[in-house]
Amino acid sequence: MSARICCLDLDTFFVSVERLFDPALIGRPVVVGGARGSRGVVTAASYEVRAFGVRSGMSMRDASRLAPKDAVFLPTRHGAYGEYSKRVRAVLERFSPEVRAASIDEFYMDFSGCERLYQRSADETGDTSIERAVRDMCEAIRSDTGLPASAGIGGTRIVAKIASGRAKPAGVLLVPVGAERDFLLPLPVRKFPGIGPKAEARMVADGIHTLGELVRLPSGLLRARYARVLAVVERECAGVSNGTPLGAERPAFREHDPSGLRVGSISNERTFFDTLGGDQRSLEQLLRLCERVCFRARKRGVRARTLTLKLRTSDFHTVTRSRSVEPTWDEASVMATLTELFHAARDRPLPIRLLGVQLSNLIADGDPVQLALPFDRPRPVGHAMDKVRKKYGYDSVHLGGAPRKRGGKVSRPG
Repeated sequence: MSARICCLDLDTFFVSVERLFDPALIGRPVVVGGARGSRGVVTAASYEVRAFGVRSGMSMRDASRLAPKDAVFLPTRHGAYGEYSKRVRAVLERFSPEVRAASIDEFYMDFSGCERLYQRSADETGDTSIERAVRDMCEAIRSDTGLPASAGIGGTRIVAKIASGRAKPAGVLLVPVGAERDFLLPLPVRKFPGIGPKAEARMVADGIHTLGELVRLPSGLLRARYARVLAVVERECAGVSNGTPLGAERPAFREHDPSGLRVGSISNERTFFDTLGGDQRSLEQLLRLCERVCFRARKRGVRARTLTLKLRTSDFHTVTRSRSVEPTWDEASVMATLTELFHAARDRPLPIRLLGVQLSNLIADGDPVQLALPFDRPRPVGHAMDKVRKKYGYDSVHLGGAPRKRGGKVSRPG
Protein backbone atom coordinates (compact mmCIF):
# COMPACT_ATOMS: atom_id res chain seq x y z
CA MET A 1 0.00 0.00 0.00
CA SER A 2 1.47 3.36 -1.04
CA ALA A 3 1.95 6.02 1.60
CA ARG A 4 -0.14 9.12 1.01
CA ILE A 5 0.99 11.87 3.35
CA CYS A 6 -0.72 15.25 3.06
CA CYS A 7 0.77 18.50 4.36
CA LEU A 8 -1.81 21.25 4.75
CA ASP A 9 -0.60 24.82 5.25
CA LEU A 10 -2.95 27.69 6.06
CA ASP A 11 -1.91 30.50 3.71
CA THR A 12 -0.67 33.63 5.54
CA PHE A 13 -2.66 32.33 8.50
CA PHE A 14 -2.48 35.29 10.87
CA VAL A 15 -3.17 37.76 8.07
CA SER A 16 -6.07 35.64 6.84
CA VAL A 17 -7.63 35.59 10.32
CA GLU A 18 -7.26 39.37 10.59
CA ARG A 19 -9.04 39.72 7.25
CA LEU A 20 -11.96 37.75 8.66
CA PHE A 21 -12.29 40.37 11.38
CA ASP A 22 -11.82 43.25 8.91
CA PRO A 23 -12.61 42.42 5.25
CA ALA A 24 -11.32 45.88 4.24
CA LEU A 25 -7.82 44.38 4.61
CA ILE A 26 -8.35 42.01 1.67
CA GLY A 27 -5.96 42.88 -1.15
CA ARG A 28 -3.99 45.35 0.96
CA PRO A 29 -0.38 44.91 2.21
CA VAL A 30 -0.69 43.71 5.81
CA VAL A 31 1.94 43.05 8.49
CA VAL A 32 0.96 41.30 11.74
CA GLY A 33 3.26 41.70 14.72
CA GLY A 34 2.93 45.24 16.04
CA ALA A 35 2.77 48.91 15.16
CA ARG A 36 4.96 50.32 12.40
CA GLY A 37 8.43 51.02 13.79
CA SER A 38 7.86 49.08 17.00
CA ARG A 39 10.20 46.49 18.48
CA GLY A 40 9.70 42.79 17.96
CA VAL A 41 9.43 40.62 14.87
CA VAL A 42 6.94 40.07 12.07
CA THR A 43 4.47 37.30 12.87
CA ALA A 44 2.99 37.19 9.36
CA ALA A 45 3.10 39.17 6.13
CA SER A 46 0.54 39.17 3.34
CA TYR A 47 1.56 38.29 -0.21
CA GLU A 48 1.06 41.94 -1.18
CA VAL A 49 3.74 43.12 1.26
CA ARG A 50 6.08 40.20 0.60
CA ALA A 51 6.66 41.68 -2.85
CA PHE A 52 8.57 44.46 -1.04
CA GLY A 53 10.82 42.01 0.83
CA VAL A 54 8.89 41.77 4.10
CA ARG A 55 8.99 38.28 5.63
CA SER A 56 7.84 36.62 8.84
CA GLY A 57 10.61 36.56 11.44
CA MET A 58 12.01 39.87 10.22
CA SER A 59 12.41 42.69 12.73
CA MET A 60 9.49 45.11 12.78
CA ARG A 61 11.87 47.99 12.14
CA ASP A 62 13.22 46.39 8.95
CA ALA A 63 9.67 45.57 7.87
CA SER A 64 8.63 49.19 8.50
CA ARG A 65 11.48 50.38 6.31
CA LEU A 66 10.67 48.01 3.43
CA ALA A 67 6.86 48.11 3.50
CA PRO A 68 5.00 50.67 1.36
CA LYS A 69 3.44 53.69 3.02
CA ASP A 70 -0.08 52.27 2.70
CA ALA A 71 0.83 49.00 4.46
CA VAL A 72 -1.33 48.15 7.47
CA PHE A 73 0.53 47.13 10.65
CA LEU A 74 -1.48 45.16 13.23
CA PRO A 75 -0.73 43.78 16.69
CA THR A 76 -1.16 40.06 17.23
CA ARG A 77 -4.58 39.06 18.51
CA HIS A 78 -3.74 36.69 21.39
CA GLY A 79 -6.24 33.90 21.93
CA ALA A 80 -8.06 34.34 18.60
CA TYR A 81 -5.72 32.41 16.31
CA GLY A 82 -5.78 29.21 18.34
CA GLU A 83 -9.55 28.99 18.08
CA TYR A 84 -9.38 29.11 14.28
CA SER A 85 -6.65 26.47 14.30
CA LYS A 86 -8.96 24.21 16.35
CA ARG A 87 -11.78 24.75 13.86
CA VAL A 88 -9.51 23.83 10.96
CA ARG A 89 -8.40 20.67 12.69
CA ALA A 90 -12.02 19.68 13.24
CA VAL A 91 -12.50 19.84 9.46
CA LEU A 92 -9.36 17.78 8.79
CA GLU A 93 -10.52 15.03 11.14
CA ARG A 94 -13.64 14.58 9.00
CA PHE A 95 -11.42 13.57 6.06
CA SER A 96 -8.45 11.64 7.48
CA PRO A 97 -8.10 9.11 10.31
CA GLU A 98 -4.63 10.45 11.21
CA VAL A 99 -4.01 14.17 11.87
CA ARG A 100 -0.90 15.74 13.41
CA ALA A 101 -0.40 19.43 14.19
CA ALA A 102 3.09 20.61 13.21
CA SER A 103 2.33 24.20 14.24
CA ILE A 104 -0.66 26.50 14.61
CA ASP A 105 -1.03 26.73 10.81
CA GLU A 106 0.42 23.46 9.51
CA PHE A 107 -0.95 19.92 9.74
CA TYR A 108 -0.01 16.49 8.45
CA MET A 109 -2.49 13.76 7.56
CA ASP A 110 -2.19 10.17 6.41
CA PHE A 111 -4.56 9.12 3.63
CA SER A 112 -2.92 5.71 3.16
CA GLY A 113 -5.58 3.13 2.38
CA CYS A 114 -8.34 5.75 2.05
CA GLU A 115 -8.68 5.45 -1.73
CA ARG A 116 -11.82 3.31 -1.53
CA LEU A 117 -13.48 5.80 0.80
CA TYR A 118 -13.27 8.54 -1.83
CA GLN A 119 -13.25 6.55 -5.05
CA ARG A 120 -15.67 7.36 -7.86
CA SER A 121 -16.40 5.22 -10.88
CA ALA A 122 -14.66 7.64 -13.27
CA ASP A 123 -11.41 7.79 -11.28
CA GLU A 124 -8.48 6.43 -13.23
CA THR A 125 -6.23 5.84 -10.18
CA GLY A 126 -6.17 6.13 -6.43
CA ASP A 127 -4.19 9.35 -6.88
CA THR A 128 -7.23 10.89 -8.58
CA SER A 129 -9.47 9.96 -5.65
CA ILE A 130 -7.12 11.26 -2.96
CA GLU A 131 -6.31 14.50 -4.78
CA ARG A 132 -10.03 15.26 -5.17
CA ALA A 133 -10.63 14.46 -1.48
CA VAL A 134 -7.89 16.90 -0.47
CA ARG A 135 -9.34 19.58 -2.75
CA ASP A 136 -12.73 19.00 -1.12
CA MET A 137 -11.06 19.26 2.27
CA CYS A 138 -9.48 22.63 1.41
CA GLU A 139 -12.84 23.86 0.14
CA ALA A 140 -14.50 22.69 3.37
CA ILE A 141 -11.94 24.68 5.37
CA ARG A 142 -12.72 27.80 3.37
CA SER A 143 -16.47 27.19 3.69
CA ASP A 144 -16.40 26.46 7.44
CA THR A 145 -13.74 28.96 8.57
CA GLY A 146 -13.19 31.41 5.70
CA LEU A 147 -9.47 30.58 5.62
CA PRO A 148 -7.46 29.71 2.47
CA ALA A 149 -5.25 26.63 2.56
CA SER A 150 -2.70 24.91 0.34
CA ALA A 151 -1.91 21.21 0.39
CA GLY A 152 0.78 18.89 -0.88
CA ILE A 153 0.47 15.11 -1.14
CA GLY A 154 3.37 12.68 -1.42
CA GLY A 155 4.87 9.44 -0.23
CA THR A 156 6.83 11.13 2.56
CA ARG A 157 6.38 14.06 4.91
CA ILE A 158 9.17 16.13 3.34
CA VAL A 159 7.88 15.63 -0.19
CA ALA A 160 4.38 16.57 0.95
CA LYS A 161 5.69 19.72 2.68
CA ILE A 162 7.63 20.86 -0.38
CA ALA A 163 4.60 20.15 -2.55
CA SER A 164 2.38 22.29 -0.31
CA GLY A 165 4.79 25.19 -0.76
CA ARG A 166 4.74 24.73 -4.53
CA ALA A 167 0.92 24.68 -4.46
CA LYS A 168 0.61 28.16 -2.90
CA PRO A 169 -1.55 30.09 -2.87
CA ALA A 170 -4.70 28.05 -2.23
CA GLY A 171 -3.70 25.12 -4.43
CA VAL A 172 -3.23 21.34 -4.20
CA LEU A 173 -0.27 19.44 -5.66
CA LEU A 174 0.12 15.65 -5.63
CA VAL A 175 3.50 14.03 -6.27
CA PRO A 176 2.84 10.42 -7.33
CA VAL A 177 4.81 7.72 -5.54
CA GLY A 178 7.77 6.95 -7.79
CA ALA A 179 7.99 10.49 -9.19
CA GLU A 180 9.87 11.99 -6.22
CA ARG A 181 13.22 12.26 -8.02
CA ASP A 182 11.75 14.08 -11.02
CA PHE A 183 9.93 16.44 -8.66
CA LEU A 184 12.84 17.21 -6.31
CA LEU A 185 15.97 17.42 -8.44
CA PRO A 186 15.09 20.59 -10.43
CA LEU A 187 14.31 22.55 -7.23
CA PRO A 188 16.66 25.17 -5.73
CA VAL A 189 18.51 23.76 -2.72
CA ARG A 190 16.79 26.30 -0.44
CA LYS A 191 13.42 24.58 -1.07
CA PHE A 192 14.54 21.49 0.83
CA PRO A 193 13.62 21.58 4.55
CA GLY A 194 16.74 21.84 6.68
CA ILE A 195 18.78 23.79 4.14
CA GLY A 196 18.74 27.30 5.55
CA PRO A 197 20.16 30.54 4.14
CA LYS A 198 23.68 29.92 5.47
CA ALA A 199 23.84 26.40 4.05
CA GLU A 200 22.41 27.69 0.78
CA ALA A 201 25.11 30.38 0.60
CA ARG A 202 27.85 27.76 1.11
CA MET A 203 26.35 25.54 -1.57
CA VAL A 204 26.02 28.37 -4.06
CA ALA A 205 29.64 29.34 -3.39
CA ASP A 206 30.54 25.74 -4.26
CA GLY A 207 28.55 25.96 -7.49
CA ILE A 208 25.53 23.99 -6.23
CA HIS A 209 22.23 25.70 -7.03
CA THR A 210 19.73 22.84 -7.36
CA LEU A 211 19.11 19.55 -5.58
CA GLY A 212 20.01 17.81 -8.82
CA GLU A 213 23.45 19.42 -8.83
CA LEU A 214 23.87 18.34 -5.21
CA VAL A 215 22.93 14.72 -5.92
CA ARG A 216 25.19 14.55 -8.99
CA LEU A 217 28.33 15.72 -7.18
CA PRO A 218 31.25 13.41 -8.03
CA SER A 219 33.10 11.50 -5.35
CA GLY A 220 35.58 13.65 -3.50
CA LEU A 221 35.92 16.30 -0.85
CA LEU A 222 32.92 18.33 -2.00
CA ARG A 223 30.55 15.38 -1.92
CA ALA A 224 31.93 14.35 1.48
CA ARG A 225 31.29 17.88 2.79
CA TYR A 226 27.56 17.53 2.09
CA ALA A 227 27.29 13.81 2.87
CA ARG A 228 24.72 14.25 5.65
CA VAL A 229 22.23 16.33 3.68
CA LEU A 230 22.88 14.21 0.58
CA ALA A 231 21.75 11.10 2.46
CA VAL A 232 18.45 12.78 3.36
CA VAL A 233 17.85 14.07 -0.17
CA GLU A 234 18.61 10.66 -1.66
CA ARG A 235 16.21 9.02 0.79
CA GLU A 236 13.44 11.41 -0.22
CA CYS A 237 14.17 10.88 -3.90
CA ALA A 238 13.66 7.17 -3.28
CA GLY A 239 10.36 7.87 -1.51
CA VAL A 240 11.52 6.23 1.71
CA SER A 241 9.71 7.40 4.84
CA ASN A 242 10.97 7.11 8.40
CA GLY A 243 9.21 5.18 11.18
CA THR A 244 6.93 8.11 12.09
CA PRO A 245 5.70 9.42 8.72
CA LEU A 246 3.54 12.17 10.24
CA GLY A 247 6.10 13.37 12.76
CA ALA A 248 5.44 14.19 16.41
CA GLU A 249 2.28 15.94 17.52
CA ARG A 250 2.99 19.55 18.42
CA PRO A 251 0.46 21.81 20.13
CA ALA A 252 -1.19 24.10 17.62
CA PHE A 253 -1.65 26.69 20.34
CA ARG A 254 -1.00 27.21 24.01
CA GLU A 255 -3.91 26.66 26.35
CA HIS A 256 -5.36 30.07 27.15
CA ASP A 257 -6.69 30.01 30.73
CA PRO A 258 -6.73 33.51 32.26
CA SER A 259 -7.94 33.54 35.85
CA GLY A 260 -11.68 34.01 36.26
CA LEU A 261 -12.57 33.71 32.56
CA ARG A 262 -16.07 32.23 32.38
CA VAL A 263 -16.88 32.70 28.69
CA GLY A 264 -16.42 29.83 26.26
CA SER A 265 -15.38 26.39 27.38
CA ILE A 266 -12.38 24.30 28.46
CA SER A 267 -11.62 21.30 26.29
CA ASN A 268 -8.88 18.81 25.48
CA GLU A 269 -8.94 15.96 23.01
CA ARG A 270 -6.56 13.39 21.63
CA THR A 271 -6.33 11.59 18.30
CA PHE A 272 -4.58 8.22 18.61
CA PHE A 273 -1.91 7.04 16.18
CA ASP A 274 -3.13 3.48 16.68
CA THR A 275 -6.73 2.67 17.48
CA LEU A 276 -7.33 1.85 21.14
CA GLY A 277 -7.60 -1.87 21.75
CA GLY A 278 -10.55 -1.91 24.13
CA ASP A 279 -12.85 0.07 26.38
CA GLN A 280 -10.52 -0.21 29.38
CA ARG A 281 -7.69 1.51 27.53
CA SER A 282 -10.15 4.11 26.29
CA LEU A 283 -11.27 4.85 29.84
CA GLU A 284 -7.65 5.20 30.94
CA GLN A 285 -7.07 7.80 28.24
CA LEU A 286 -10.35 9.47 29.15
CA LEU A 287 -9.13 9.81 32.73
CA ARG A 288 -6.01 11.58 31.49
CA LEU A 289 -8.15 14.07 29.55
CA CYS A 290 -10.38 14.48 32.60
CA GLU A 291 -7.33 15.35 34.71
CA ARG A 292 -6.24 17.97 32.21
CA VAL A 293 -9.53 19.85 31.92
CA CYS A 294 -10.08 19.80 35.69
CA PHE A 295 -6.54 21.11 36.25
CA ARG A 296 -7.24 23.93 33.80
CA ALA A 297 -10.60 24.73 35.43
CA ARG A 298 -8.98 25.13 38.85
CA LYS A 299 -6.20 27.19 37.30
CA ARG A 300 -8.85 29.46 35.79
CA GLY A 301 -10.89 29.48 39.01
CA VAL A 302 -14.12 28.19 37.48
CA ARG A 303 -16.45 25.22 37.77
CA ALA A 304 -18.45 23.57 35.00
CA ARG A 305 -22.15 22.90 34.94
CA THR A 306 -22.07 20.97 31.64
CA LEU A 307 -19.77 18.04 30.76
CA THR A 308 -19.38 16.83 27.17
CA LEU A 309 -17.75 13.69 25.81
CA LYS A 310 -16.57 13.45 22.19
CA LEU A 311 -15.81 10.06 20.65
CA ARG A 312 -14.75 9.14 17.11
CA THR A 313 -14.46 5.58 15.80
CA SER A 314 -12.18 4.24 13.07
CA ASP A 315 -14.83 4.82 10.35
CA PHE A 316 -14.91 8.60 11.10
CA HIS A 317 -18.24 8.36 12.93
CA THR A 318 -18.30 11.01 15.67
CA VAL A 319 -20.56 10.96 18.72
CA THR A 320 -20.99 13.67 21.35
CA ARG A 321 -22.82 13.28 24.63
CA SER A 322 -23.46 16.02 27.23
CA ARG A 323 -24.90 16.18 30.72
CA SER A 324 -25.69 18.97 33.17
CA VAL A 325 -24.18 18.47 36.61
CA GLU A 326 -23.66 20.24 39.91
CA PRO A 327 -20.87 22.82 39.29
CA THR A 328 -17.55 21.01 39.58
CA TRP A 329 -13.84 20.94 38.79
CA ASP A 330 -13.29 17.67 40.66
CA GLU A 331 -11.76 14.76 38.73
CA ALA A 332 -13.73 12.08 40.56
CA SER A 333 -17.16 13.56 39.84
CA VAL A 334 -16.25 14.55 36.28
CA MET A 335 -14.84 11.09 35.52
CA ALA A 336 -17.90 9.34 36.96
CA THR A 337 -20.15 11.29 34.59
CA LEU A 338 -17.80 10.82 31.63
CA THR A 339 -17.72 7.07 32.21
CA GLU A 340 -21.51 6.91 32.05
CA LEU A 341 -21.53 9.04 28.90
CA PHE A 342 -18.84 6.82 27.38
CA HIS A 343 -20.79 3.62 27.89
CA ALA A 344 -23.93 5.27 26.52
CA ALA A 345 -22.03 6.41 23.42
CA ARG A 346 -20.46 2.99 22.70
CA ASP A 347 -23.27 1.75 20.48
CA ARG A 348 -20.84 0.54 17.77
CA PRO A 349 -18.10 -2.01 18.52
CA LEU A 350 -15.42 -0.26 16.42
CA PRO A 351 -11.94 0.84 17.53
CA ILE A 352 -11.68 4.38 18.89
CA ARG A 353 -9.56 7.00 17.09
CA LEU A 354 -10.36 10.12 19.11
CA LEU A 355 -11.53 11.08 22.57
CA GLY A 356 -12.34 14.56 23.78
CA VAL A 357 -13.65 16.18 26.98
CA GLN A 358 -15.22 19.62 27.33
CA LEU A 359 -16.29 21.64 30.36
CA SER A 360 -18.79 24.40 29.59
CA ASN A 361 -21.49 26.57 31.17
CA LEU A 362 -18.79 27.86 33.50
CA ILE A 363 -19.24 29.76 36.75
CA ALA A 364 -16.65 31.40 38.99
CA ASP A 365 -15.46 29.27 41.90
CA GLY A 366 -16.88 31.72 44.45
CA ASP A 367 -20.31 32.17 42.85
CA PRO A 368 -23.23 31.07 45.05
CA VAL A 369 -24.69 27.67 44.15
CA GLN A 370 -27.41 25.53 45.66
CA LEU A 371 -25.85 22.92 47.91
CA ALA A 372 -26.58 19.30 47.17
CA LEU A 373 -26.82 16.48 49.69
CA PRO A 374 -24.88 14.99 51.33
CA PHE A 375 -22.92 17.89 52.79
CA ASP A 376 -20.08 15.71 54.10
CA ARG A 377 -18.67 14.63 50.76
CA PRO A 378 -14.99 13.57 50.44
CA ARG A 379 -12.55 16.41 49.92
CA PRO A 380 -11.20 16.36 46.34
CA VAL A 381 -7.44 15.88 45.85
CA GLY A 382 -7.17 18.27 42.92
CA HIS A 383 -5.66 21.19 44.84
CA ALA A 384 -3.03 18.95 46.40
CA MET A 385 -2.08 17.64 42.97
CA ASP A 386 -1.92 21.21 41.65
CA LYS A 387 0.63 22.14 44.32
CA VAL A 388 2.84 19.20 43.34
CA ARG A 389 2.53 20.07 39.65
CA LYS A 390 3.37 23.72 40.29
CA LYS A 391 6.69 22.67 41.80
CA TYR A 392 7.62 19.62 39.72
CA GLY A 393 5.62 19.93 36.48
CA TYR A 394 2.25 18.71 35.26
CA ASP A 395 3.31 15.09 34.64
CA SER A 396 4.89 14.69 38.08
CA VAL A 397 1.65 13.29 39.51
CA HIS A 398 -1.43 11.57 38.06
CA LEU A 399 -4.44 9.75 39.37
CA GLY A 400 -4.19 5.99 39.64
CA GLY A 401 -5.34 4.43 36.37
CA ALA A 402 -4.25 7.33 34.16
CA PRO A 403 -1.51 6.58 31.59
CA ARG A 404 1.70 8.33 32.56
CA LYS A 405 4.89 9.25 30.76
CA ARG A 406 8.07 7.25 31.26
CA GLY A 407 11.13 8.26 29.28
CA GLY A 408 9.06 10.42 26.95
CA LYS A 409 6.55 7.64 26.21
CA VAL A 410 3.09 7.13 27.57
CA SER A 411 2.69 3.96 29.62
CA ARG A 412 -0.15 2.41 31.51
CA PRO A 413 0.01 1.76 35.23
CA GLY A 414 1.11 -1.73 36.17
